[in-house]
Amino acid sequence: MSPETWLLALLALLVGAGVGALLRPRPSEAATGAGTLVPHRTREVLSVLQSGAVIVRRDRRSAFANTTAHALGVARADGALHGSVADLAEKAWKADAPVEDEVEIKRGVLGTSNYVHVRVTPLNDELALAVANDNTEQRAAEATRREFAVNVSHELKTPVGALSLLAETIEDNAQDTAMVEKFAGKIRKETRRLSKLIQEIIEISRLQGGESVMDYDLVPLDGVIDEVLESVRIAAEGRRITLVREVTASPAVMGDRDLLVMAMRNLVDNAINYSEPAGRVTVSLAAEGDVARVAVIDQGLGIAEEDQERIFERFYRTDPARSRDTGGTGLGLSIVKHVVAQHSGTVHLWSQPSVGSTFTIRLAIEGQVDDAASADEEES
Repeated sequence: MSPETWLLALLALLVGAGVGALLRPRPSEAATGAGTLVPHRTREVLSVLQSGAVIVRRDRRSAFANTTAHALGVARADGALHGSVADLAEKAWKADAPVEDEVEIKRGVLGTSNYVHVRVTPLNDELALAVANDNTEQRAAEATRREFAVNVSHELKTPVGALSLLAETIEDNAQDTAMVEKFAGKIRKETRRLSKLIQEIIEISRLQGGESVMDYDLVPLDGVIDEVLESVRIAAEGRRITLVREVTASPAVMGDRDLLVMAMRNLVDNAINYSEPAGRVTVSLAAEGDVARVAVIDQGLGIAEEDQERIFERFYRTDPARSRDTGGTGLGLSIVKHVVAQHSGTVHLWSQPSVGSTFTIRLAIEGQVDDAASADEEES
């Protein structure tokens, strides 16, 4: 909360006729109820604050609490206070200075923890002002950032360490032409993997920042699919994978074409890499009312049920050994999830081990591609 808001709240407590008597109530007044201790104008000011605001009494109850304070669980409508808030108020009176701390508040029948930052300022010997703000999302974001940094460090160590060992081997066997050629190829492979990892880390950081979709355009999805299939054709031929295009509609969506291509290519790349040789990967496009549905279907290994809930997490791999062989970074599906979310769409997984997987993206249709125009473009 800004200093100006703090000053406004504190001044409001000192304004109004008879405020001196209200701030030093007689015992009989304190017993008459919360409303008699706090002037009406002060309650109006505290009620409109976005932060939780509580006037704490010396008997560890509240003289007034706004709606936000009730929602956060630091105070109840009957005047009861969360114990940790009352303890902070006691410390503030004892120190005769503001005291602040983070309070864990368990809510609901499942006891879900929320983390609330509370600052208590003594107003006089009998009353104190507690201001509370929910820190739960901030804590979760900080934990995510720490986890991301740890994961990035771990992932970068593998290719960097491999490159170092390969370089040392070449240095020690510089006269062995066959060995140098063999390990030079491995260095190229690790370098490509490192380059891909760094690029995807940059992309996921941009996507999470919410700044990557800057200029929306009307994007024909059949064109996106054609570009993706063309870009993976060589990789598919190398694994003898048949690519099947099933397009029954020509919907267009508002979005960033490059991001949509990147997301769908990640899905098709995965389908190719996790399919057995001589298998088939199908990419379909259809319109369901005002929703476009893109599905990437493979006949590969499938994903176990216990892995399906985590498959879109960053750096999560169902088969780390296979990911190393294929050059996977564990970021591809996380990128897909963020791209789709930025386009206000959904991505859904169906999978069964030894049968295959289907990733389905649904996006709102904003228009239709002119078939005649599309035909002209293909001829040109």
